[in-house]
Amino acid sequence: MMQFYRSHILVCSGSNCSLRGSRAVREALVREVAAAGLAGEVKVVETGCFGLCEQGPTMIVYPEGVLYCKVTEADVSEIVRTHLLKGRRVERLLYQEPTVPKAIQLAPEVDYFKKQQRIVLKNCGTIDPESIDEYIANNGYEALGRAVTGMSPDQVIEEIKGSKLRGRGGAGFPTGLKWSSGRKAPGETKYIICNADEGEPGTSKDRLILEGDPHAVLEGMAIAGYAVGACQGFVYIRGEYVLAIERLQKAIDAAREYGLLGSGIFGSEFSFDIEIRTGAGAYVCGEETALIESMEGNRGEPRIKPPYPTDSGLWGCPTVVNNVETLANVPPIILNGAAWFAAIGSSNSPGTKVFTLSGDIVNKGLIEVPMGITLREIVYEIGGGIPGGRTFKMAQTGGTSGGCLPGTVLDVPLDADSLIPHGSGLGSGALLVMDDTHCVVDMAIAFARFFAHESCGKCTPCREGTPRFLEILQKIAAGQGRQEDLALLEELARVMLKAPLCPLGQTVPVPIMTTIRHFRAEYDAHINQKTCPTGVCQIGAPAVAD
Repeated sequence: MMQFYRSHILVCSGSNCSLRGSRAVREALVREVAAAGLAGEVKVVETGCFGLCEQGPTMIVYPEGVLYCKVTEADVSEIVRTHLLKGRRVERLLYQEPTVPKAIQLAPEVDYFKKQQRIVLKNCGTIDPESIDEYIANNGYEALGRAVTGMSPDQVIEEIKGSKLRGRGGAGFPTGLKWSSGRKAPGETKYIICNADEGEPGTSKDRLILEGDPHAVLEGMAIAGYAVGACQGFVYIRGEYVLAIERLQKAIDAAREYGLLGSGIFGSEFSFDIEIRTGAGAYVCGEETALIESMEGNRGEPRIKPPYPTDSGLWGCPTVVNNVETLANVPPIILNGAAWFAAIGSSNSPGTKVFTLSGDIVNKGLIEVPMGITLREIVYEIGGGIPGGRTFKMAQTGGTSGGCLPGTVLDVPLDADSLIPHGSGLGSGALLVMDDTHCVVDMAIAFARFFAHESCGKCTPCREGTPRFLEILQKIAAGQGRQEDLALLEELARVMLKAPLCPLGQTVPVPIMTTIRHFRAEYDAHINQKTCPTGVCQIGAPAVAD
């Protein structure tokens, strides 16, 4: 018999809140609730990320929807006594808007959530991610059942094509077209791979999706397997993502127990199973062919294309590789239809996009917004603006390989195409905001240093070009640069945009050249006036080679 409770306390257990002590808060809640004689009335649930990572540990008390932030183990007894026993809110722990002097009491009233539209994240922070029953109660695996029992593989692919879903891992390739290529490829053995490597600095959306709603990704993989004709799937995930791996394995085990993975799914002839493979954290393994090389036991290095993985991938078999967020979009599309999804966001880039906000912004964390929203809306309405009232300088979209955009681009729609003329794109979903205390030359050095470290070295343009970028930028930062160095950077960028074997080398110039394009005066100051306008660079210091 199902047990009913008068209150549910949902405690965020995403990695960020866990590091801040949310597990201890949850355990204290269970103890204090039992001590108060409320064990039969109040249920404490460990759930996925709410998104307000900077406010953690966070918790929401339902049915009211009261949002408490920065809760410590010492606060728990007061919450139980005051809120659960006396019906009064603990005012000092309520979320407070950065622009409003009074505390906001209910989660739906918070500006951070008002402009979001949660499709991929709809279960994150609302269900127990380790309970398959809670996932099923929220329409979980209904899409898989509908696809397997009521649609042909070709009909599933046409539905995904009609939705105009594009890959959410960075490249933005049409998902339906990739599936169609995989289905048409000859061969009895085919594979589905979920790319959860997520090596882009500042990006944690895939980890938080897997921590908060692992079954959504498994269901998306199974639907992809049915559509393509694959009977085996793999999740390639960073070994550092311990909690995500743990919950993913529990979800796989539960799905097998319920007959939702394995043989004869939903009484059909379709069989599909999923296994986890962990990576060692190499950035280049986010590229699909380097990922496949790693899975095969080789050094993670990209392959020459063609052939593409949909023709010859894992162990030479046709392989479809999709990102975590891409796959999590699949079940809602099958349930609600292609037209429903295509009507959300931009016409050329429908649906929503999950971003991780970091840097100089009040509300750091995880958000999901319709495609086409502006950078201004995210930074100042959802993100709460720049701390300390400082001035917005630039934002890097898409992770370290993305372009750096100035304030003049704040009102450009964020979708797969609108950012391209400005030298950037959505990329992996990282959104790094920087205020006016940052030096663009110093930031460019940080980008170049990262790429020089992560280059696998297989191709000469990337192996030699990335340290050359770093060397020139360090000279400029030390006041030893010349105008000819900027011309040399531009020449090097033209070569690296085309010559490297994989997107790692091809995107190295993007963040660096956008800083030159949009902040040329700051480079000129370093070169001509031998001064750093922000005072960050040590002009006159030796240019240190890394």
